[in-house]
Amino acid sequence: MTTMTIDPREFRDALSHFPSGITIISGIEGDEPVGFTCQSFYSVSVDPPLVSFSVMKTSSSYPRIRPSGRFCVNVLTHSQQALSNQFARSGSDKWAGVRWHPSQLGNPVITGTVMWLDCVAWAEHDVGDHLIVVGQVTEMSNPDWHKGDPLLFFRGAYHKLQH
Repeated sequence: MTTMTIDPREFRDALSHFPSGITIISGIEGDEPVGFTCQSFYSVSVDPPLVSFSVMKTSSSYPRIRPSGRFCVNVLTHSQQALSNQFARSGSDKWAGVRWHPSQLGNPVITGTVMWLDCVAWAEHDVGDHLIVVGQVTEMSNPDWHKGDPLLFFRGAYHKLQH
């Protein structure tokens, strides 16, 4: 089998043509909330209820969440673009001005999201320059579409569903 050399930038640009939803993965380190913006989130299994996300190995936030063995997936609304940007930045106070409450597992649930899923770690896979994290959902909110459409990312920019 012959493999062609794939330019990383061309690969990333090509994949940008696949729209994805934007989430914030959150957890707790000691008493401090930790989180990061994540667009590679998806469902894995219904029985048992499993979800997954991918995170860069260079992430400074995920290593702070990992030891607890639990995390929350906060699905952002279209009106939460600024929040997505805030949690995508390194070295800043990501939680400045963010309203949240703890889930039953103690993970931060961000106020105003479309929905959230609280998870315990199920598996972690080291793949290329990312980690694939699988979690078993232990609690979740009902989707609240009255809060707005989900925040989508497509071709390098935020987009809104067209009804």
